[in-house]
Amino acid sequence: MPLFITSLNSGSNGNCYYVGNEQEAVLIDAGISCREIERRLERLSLSLQTVKAVFISHEHTDHIRGIGMLARKYQLPVYVTPRTLQQCRLPEDRFPIRPLRSSAPVWIGDLCITAFPKQHDASDPHSFLITYQDTRVGVFTDIGIACDNVIDHFRQCHAAFLEANYDEDLLEHGRYPYFLKQRIRGGQGHLSNQQALELFKTHRPAYMSHVLLSHLSKDNNCPQVAMDLFKAHTSGTKVVVASRFQETPVYMIKSE
Repeated sequence: MPLFITSLNSGSNGNCYYVGNEQEAVLIDAGISCREIERRLERLSLSLQTVKAVFISHEHTDHIRGIGMLARKYQLPVYVTPRTLQQCRLPEDRFPIRPLRSSAPVWIGDLCITAFPKQHDASDPHSFLITYQDTRVGVFTDIGIACDNVIDHFRQCHAAFLEANYDEDLLEHGRYPYFLKQRIRGGQGHLSNQQALELFKTHRPAYMSHVLLSHLSKDNNCPQVAMDLFKAHTSGTKVVVASRFQETPVYMIKSE
């Protein structure tokens, strides 16, 4: 049975990813406003009534900005690790807060969501694997390096949201101060186009049908640059660049 995925927004201005089957869905992060999430789902003929939970990857503003209003309005449970919750300062009396533990599966209807640790400069950052029957989708953004956890989960995916944050030359010769460049490329920041490609080439399973290049930097990357780097290595996988301004189409992901 298929999963349906879309990026509602992807970038330092806000991140929000939708993964669901025909009955229920989850959001990974909600870094854009509740109103924008509603509008973008409506344009895709998807409903927030299908969304049953929100999972928080870490506390940075571009991943949590819209959670308060969204979860309060729809009374959505928010799954978050205790250390991340301390940093988020969410109004815990306004909507359900659920503890998130590394490698402990959470069942939302027939969806199984598993969080796993990653390298990023946050209090307790996690990425996610969403499974429905035999179909698996991973969310791999805000990762400083492709650590063993990332590699092990990426190898299982039929589709993935994969960070390709910066082009190394554009970052090196760009306007960012040295300390910020070091933060981005220093192993606790973000994955470059080349690092993302190496993960894709080396560990992509033969059955991966879609990869959505995600969290592209406005200043240090370019959608065409990222796409050009990947297009010679797709090997049957559809490569899409997730926009920082609008939603992607809905893609149907199947295990067969």
